[in-house]
Amino acid sequence: MEQEQPGAGPVLIVGAGPTGLTAALLLARLGVACTVLERRAGIHPLPRAVHLDDEGARILQRAGIGDAFAGISIPAAGLRLLDARLQPFAQFRHDRPAGVHGHPESNLFHQPDLERLLREELARRPLAQLREYTEVKDVSRPDGRPEGVLVHLTDARTGVREQLRAAAVLGCDGAGSTVRDAIGARLRDLRFTERWFVLDARSDRPLPTWGGVDQICDPRRAATFLPLPGDRYRWEFRMRPGETAEDMMRPERIATLTRRWGTRVGDLDVLRAGEYTFRARIADRWRRGRVLLLGDAAHLTPPFIGQGLGAGLRDAHNLAWKLAAVLEGGDEHTLLDSYQAERGPHAEAVIHGAVLVGHAMTGGQDLAAALRRPAAGVLLRIPGVRTAAQRGIATRYGPGPLVERRRHRRDLSGTPCPQPTVRVDGRQARLDEVLGDGYALLATGSAPRSVLVRARRLGARTLHLGPGPHVGDVTIEEGEELLAWLEHGRASAALLRPDRIVLATTPR
Repeated sequence: MEQEQPGAGPVLIVGAGPTGLTAALLLARLGVACTVLERRAGIHPLPRAVHLDDEGARILQRAGIGDAFAGISIPAAGLRLLDARLQPFAQFRHDRPAGVHGHPESNLFHQPDLERLLREELARRPLAQLREYTEVKDVSRPDGRPEGVLVHLTDARTGVREQLRAAAVLGCDGAGSTVRDAIGARLRDLRFTERWFVLDARSDRPLPTWGGVDQICDPRRAATFLPLPGDRYRWEFRMRPGETAEDMMRPERIATLTRRWGTRVGDLDVLRAGEYTFRARIADRWRRGRVLLLGDAAHLTPPFIGQGLGAGLRDAHNLAWKLAAVLEGGDEHTLLDSYQAERGPHAEAVIHGAVLVGHAMTGGQDLAAALRRPAAGVLLRIPGVRTAAQRGIATRYGPGPLVERRRHRRDLSGTPCPQPTVRVDGRQARLDEVLGDGYALLATGSAPRSVLVRARRLGARTLHLGPGPHVGDVTIEEGEELLAWLEHGRASAALLRPDRIVLATTPR
């Protein structure tokens, strides 16, 4: 018999992976009570995600674990494209200590370590809790409560069924999402499916590495190799027709696969070895009412550009402040409809980028593919081409109710504000620590009065940059990078949303 809990209830988040836990932390920071539901107990011990870019690290900072994440991750030196003899033919280095978001541009880590940090931070938040051994069976709309959601649960240990009323439900439950099925969403195939053998291992003897990611562009056996924190390493090998994971997991076969890195039988302590199917998929709908999809429940991307986890964190960052505003009485349709409208096209662009890179670097064994690989390397050596490729996966949202239409090609609307280190009241801090949790306005003394009035109406904190009349609540004493950013966008002020996306700019 099902037990039903009364009341509107908290926001329920289905799935305690990094996306679900980050969403809970962001909501709790905004004063929203939430509960994370997880059908298993404890941290999944095996490594899965291993890469996060600087924008993803910035979101973890917002969730409260930025410095802790830096302690469990290592900056990656960049990416190399190697031929079948492991000779580099293109290289893209990350030489700066921090990217535009204030963190290393590429970070390598062990996912169980990240989940531990997120759970520890969650335990410190009174408004957030985690319920393990709790399996979601269905999600529906309760009678007489059009704004609420009814979640049907089963205790994985006892089989006891329960119903919870929720203010909203976030489906962060992965590729086989129950929440996605409940809202009638379907995954659209973006025409990429490949079988790969993934190997995570420890080695007592350091293996040759330059500190970055190696992509082996070998038509006979495409592969990826990268170092992880401590003595861990990851290999990914594309599987051939007829090969099985059971055969490839044999110690002598693993030694054969990895011997080009100097390993022998018995050298590696295997942490995980198995077959994984890399897919490109995106859900046709991400929302029904107050039930929404995030992360792998909404989109699946091949790992070639390392954006799988980052896409889920961007979902959480985009949605959390909007949902908090809805629960405070904001316009539900404007706010929640904008979630898929903004995140969907960007997620699909990232997936297409990963597919194109996958095909160019590893795809096919015909003559055209053999020609395409070195050609891709030559093109990617050209700074302008490389910048264009990176721009294709950079966050940029199109015009809508929460992003004003761009006035010119360099307009900043729809893009993230950078996060330099600034000086305020004699102390240095990352910009996000100064902006606060709501809207914010970065303005020079030449900003028109109308934008200041608009900022006050939104409750925005105003930060003054540069010379001229003081126009802000806070003065940035060392804001050269922000001034240069505004100048590049031909703006005297930028109005920022709570997720640090530029809502609007005013001309210089």
